[in-house]
Parts: sequence; C-alpha cells; structure tokens
Amino acid sequence: MTKAPADFARRVDTLFSEFNGTDMPGVVVAVTENGREIFANAYGLANINDDVPMGRKTIIRIGSQSKQFAVSVILMLEAEGKLSLEDEVQKHLTYVPRLEYPVTLRHLASNTSGYRDHLESMSIGGLSIFAPSDRQTVRDVIARQDALNFKPGSAMTYSNAGFFMLSEIVEQIEGATFNEVLRKRITGPLAMDDTSLMLRDGSVMKRLAAHYTKQPDGWIQLAWGIEFGGEGGMVSTLDDMVVWQQNLIDPKVGTQQMYRRMAMPCVFDNGATGFYGLGLVTDVYRGRRAVGHGGSVAGGLSHSMRFIDDGLGIVIIANNDQVAAFAVARRIADIYFGEAAPAPIELAPGRYRQENGPDVFEIVAKDGVTTFLSSDGVSGFDFGHSGGAKPESAITDLVLSPRPDGKIDGTFCGTPRVYIPLIADASAVAPLTGRYTNKAQGLEVEIAGDAQRGMFHLRSDLGAMNAPIVAADSDLWLLLQPRTEMHPDLAWKATLSITADGFEVNSDRVKKWHFTRA
Repeated sequence: MTKAPADFARRVDTLFSEFNGTDMPGVVVAVTENGREIFANAYGLANINDDVPMGRKTIIRIGSQSKQFAVSVILMLEAEGKLSLEDEVQKHLTYVPRLEYPVTLRHLASNTSGYRDHLESMSIGGLSIFAPSDRQTVRDVIARQDALNFKPGSAMTYSNAGFFMLSEIVEQIEGATFNEVLRKRITGPLAMDDTSLMLRDGSVMKRLAAHYTKQPDGWIQLAWGIEFGGEGGMVSTLDDMVVWQQNLIDPKVGTQQMYRRMAMPCVFDNGATGFYGLGLVTDVYRGRRAVGHGGSVAGGLSHSMRFIDDGLGIVIIANNDQVAAFAVARRIADIYFGEAAPAPIELAPGRYRQENGPDVFEIVAKDGVTTFLSSDGVSGFDFGHSGGAKPESAITDLVLSPRPDGKIDGTFCGTPRVYIPLIADASAVAPLTGRYTNKAQGLEVEIAGDAQRGMFHLRSDLGAMNAPIVAADSDLWLLLQPRTEMHPDLAWKATLSITADGFEVNSDRVKKWHFTRA
C-alpha cells in the first residue's frame, strides 16, 4: 500500500489545474514509490494549433537533464581506461585555452571549472540565443576566453560550456556523434526509443511537442537558434524518463558505484560541501536527501527528482516556460510526506549588492510571496533550508539571513558574504560615456548618457547588443535586459563595475569581462 495520502492524486492535479484549458500548452507528470508508479497524468496540449493533447509518449525537450547522460558516458569511458576525470581538458581538446589554473574533466562535470558559460558569453557578446549559430561558433567563443570566473574547485557556477566540452570529448574518443554513442551505450539497451539528441529547434520528429512562452497577448511558439550537444540538446518522453530514473536506482546500464559518484556533492577548496555532484544535483530538503536535475530550454522546463532514502521519484516535463518544475516537484513531495510549509524568514524588499563586490539581487513581494530576482532568474525561497533562506532554484548555492542593521548575511559556496541595500535613483561618480574594448574577445562598446542612465552599444564579430544601463551605486551600473533576450521578465542582465581604466562585466554565469577605455 502506498504511503501517499488518500487525496494525493487530487492535490497533485490541483498543482497543474491552470493547464486544463483548451488552448493551453501543458505538462506531463509521473510519481513513483519504490519503483512502482503511484501517479501519472498529462495536462494541456502538445500542439495548440493542431489541438494535439500531451501524453506519455509526447516527445519534449528536457534541456539540462542531458548533462547527467553526458557524465554517465564520460564515466563509462573512464571505466574502460579511455580517459580520467583528473585529465586536464587540453589533453583532449586543444582549442580550449589553459588560463590561470589547470582545469580537469572533474571540474567540468561538477560546474567548478571557472570556465564561463558559453550561452551567456555569446549573448553578452552580441549573438542572441535565438539567432542561428553552430558548434564551431561555440568552440570559437570558448577558445578566446581570457580569464576564469574563479579558481577551479573554489566555487560553483553553472556552466554549459563544461558539458559542451565533455560531449565533444565523448565524440572525439568514440569516433561517433554524441547521439550515436547515446544510442549504443544508454538509450538502446534501456529501450528508451524516444530519447535522443535533437541538435536544433525546428527539427522534424513525429510526436514532437511544440514549445511555448507566455506573452501579454497570449502564447507564442519559441525556438533557439543555437546547435546543442550533451549540455542540453536531448528530447525524451515521460515514459522514457521514468525508465532512466529507475536505472539510476537499479542500474541495467552503468553501475551503482557510478551513479553514487555522480550524486556525491562537490567539496570546495575551503572544505565546504556544495550541492552539485557530477552531472546531478544533490541536496537535503526538509531533512530528506534528494538527487536529480532540471532543464530549461526555449519554451520548456523539466525536472527529475528522487528522494533516495524514501523511495519517492518525481518526473516533470513541460512544453512551456511557466511551470516552475523544481519548485513544483518539491510541492509534490510536500503532499506525499505531509509536510507543512516552514515559517517564512523576513527579508526586507529591495535591491542588494555584495559588499565590495559586483553581485546584485533583489527581494520583491510577488503576489504576496517573497521572491528572489537575479540576472539568472526568478524564484521563491526555501525557508526551511539549513542556515537561512535559500532561493528555490536547483542551481544556486546562495543562502541568506537578515541582519538587524538592514544588511543581509549570505553564504556562497561556503564563503561568508554581506549584502548591503541599494538606494533607488542612485548616481555614479561619473558617466561611463566613451568607447571601450576587450581585444582578446574582439568586443567593442560605446556608451552614451549621464551619471544615472545611459545606452550600452556592443559590437563584435558575433553580432551586436544594445541595452540601457542605470546606475545602481557610485561605482556600479546595471546592464538591463535587451528586449530580444530569452528572459525579458528579468530586470537586468549583468552589472558593470567601474575600474581604474574602464569597467568589468559580471553576471551570474560570466565574471571578470574587463573592458578598457579606448
């Protein structure tokens, strides 16, 4: 008999009730208990134009859930003596620059390499993620990186570039495409016949869902122009992802030792334990160990989560970007375990800046819910997290706690930080007006404006970006989101820190882009 409450199905259905309309995209969900399915349902439409309902066999993008497959193959190759996680990247990929410190394959697989995220680099560098580009473009962007975000192993910042490199290494060693290797080693033996690498949005595939984003006047289909690899290019179905989740528990492909390694959290140089393992996210939620991974793509979100000591598994795949899959998976767990929400921690609304640093976040009350905003996304808070309030996102290591003086104490990757409130309508010490360059990356910037507002015009061989800037502090500006970007709901894309000879660009995934005055 299941441990779930008697009204479990009704309450889970309620979480997705908004997708029951006749003109809504949708989501598919499955819940398992000790390997036995106790709930599954499909909501909404796979294709609104043709009135095709979502179903267990609907093929949908799973985004960054692809990373666990890429790492699984890497570990299989290591077991066969074809590589080592302690190999430096340059042993396999000569185009990758060796910068301040050596970077290993382990660093890539754990998001601790310090390599900048190539999607963010391309976007800030003038190439919209919606514009057509190929894998060689990604190689070129990685090849001209001129500094690491941080010393490898000292922190964790999400970097798609690391998993792009891992999938390139797989192809190089195996002499086959990533999709062919995937089919040979994982999806074929597991009969996951609807799971594959789909390089580009716009590909033709039977039962493939359209992917949607919400606009003020309704839903529109959304597609990226970039060509993806093992960092985020896979498609799958609800049935196949349930098979994969069960394989992580009771392996028919791979080994238990391999998947335990993937779920083992990284340990930073300062001795603190992180939450990202090797291609899998591991955390403690309400005292229970949870392991999984999520995915975000153009018009799609997904998450797979399993509570490894309690036998509970949850799979969510949506063909729209309005389902907060990570948070909703936790709400399903709350229903199953009968957990009540912890008391909220009072965090004063406002914008905050890292003391003596470039990072900025904002606390807002959104529909009465305390909400966290940064250049990387929007989320609620987990107020039951050990040490304070943690943004309810699968890819952040930040924990916050209010102080009596109005500042906020933070811990990031085990390192204490202090965040200070920023005033509205701030002024910088001087306008940033002028021309600037980053010669290593072939970037040119022209800024016009005054000490409070301006326009940022960037040009490169990748393209162009034009966006407003506003002063956030005497020595700090916010680069606002261009309208053409994937997150028009976010207030800013990056910060600009004034330096002696120019400024430095920092975002959640790209650090230390230095521009000097021309």
